[in-house]
Amino acid sequence: MYGVSGREGAVADADDAGFREFVTRQRSALLRTAYLLTGDHGRAEDLVQTALLETYRRWARVSGRGDPTAYVRRAPVTTATSWRRRLSSTEQVVETLPEHGYVDHHRDRDDAVVRALRALPPRMRAVVVLRFYEDLTEAATAELLGCSVGTVKTQASRALARLRTALADQRPTTTPGGQPWTSTT
Repeated sequence: MYGVSGREGAVADADDAGFREFVTRQRSALLRTAYLLTGDHGRAEDLVQTALLETYRRWARVSGRGDPTAYVRRAPVTTATSWRRRLSSTEQVVETLPEHGYVDHHRDRDDAVVRALRALPPRMRAVVVLRFYEDLTEAATAELLGCSVGTVKTQASRALARLRTALADQRPTTTPGGQPWTSTT
């Protein structure tokens, strides 16, 4: 009979419970990051699912090293970057859209910002999302992306310049109180 011995089974059960607890705690944050990386709710959910599958396969090793958040946060970023290359040749255009049962939890996000983010190359987008939405330091972002701090600074600077240009037409002319909008830059 093939099976898992009592001790090994208990360790596997504990690993499964730890993974489930981690996913329950981090799922919303991972979905938000994935949505900002992909600009599409369906792809964001697929991205998180793919990243969590890869994480689950290595869970015992990842969780054994301490807090697995950094590893799990990196998985969607690297997967999104590789998906962009792969999906560009496999996407199919359809004449009618399927009916969606998805509830948009990101309605408060400015559509113009999301469109501008989607226009950025994958690495620039990842830098912006990690630095400014996830509020990571330059060093933490560099570590997650596997690059130097200087590269993060350069990518962030270039991305912000592109975003400013793309969003220049979206700038309000008056404040919510009706006062003329003035820029400090």
